[in-house]
Amino acid sequence: MLNFPSFATENDLRQAIVDCGRISYERHLMTSSDGNISVRMNDAHILITPSGISKGRLSMDDMLVVDLEGNIISSRTDRKPSSETPMHLEVYKQREDVHAVLHAHPIFATTLTVADLEFPMDVLPEVLLTMGAVPVTNYATPSSHEDAEVIRPFVKDHNALLLRQHGSLTYGKNLDEALIHLERIEHVSEIYWRAKMLGTVKRVPLEAQAQLIALREKYFKG
Repeated sequence: MLNFPSFATENDLRQAIVDCGRISYERHLMTSSDGNISVRMNDAHILITPSGISKGRLSMDDMLVVDLEGNIISSRTDRKPSSETPMHLEVYKQREDVHAVLHAHPIFATTLTVADLEFPMDVLPEVLLTMGAVPVTNYATPSSHEDAEVIRPFVKDHNALLLRQHGSLTYGKNLDEALIHLERIEHVSEIYWRAKMLGTVKRVPLEAQAQLIALREKYFKG
């Protein structure tokens, strides 16, 4: 159900979050109780994971419904919503096309920001073709309003961001798309790291980069 349709029920969306959390945890894209997942239910309400629970061990009853101001609308437990809810809400407010947001802690992609390196968008053609640039935000104190502030300049023009020393933020029309973005940025980050360990990092030739960007503008945007 990660690729949920527009007519998905609330239980469908809850199951999609459970599945996404399990996949992310098993693939070491999230660890401990880190990370958070949300989906848009309608124009006014968001379903989001709670604070302080492993995303690999979620149940369908764990999620909470909040409005676009972060107020709790309903909850099946006494859990509190993620402390990084404002960051998710910032995406939904700016992007009506987005129906899923995924904040994770991928090891290699996060390592780039710790080492003060930019995301290597030009080492694999599939990144240039499907994603393009992945900006690195300024540092923000986790679980504060600063998270929403540092992503604000980038949300409209990008579908994936790296949070400096704090993981990644990916989003899309459903959780499948958001997870694909996450997997791709971690994949290329690991390849880049391994290539640097071996020696010189070869970039996609500039002429080929231009061709790939043109194809992305034609087929992968909008």
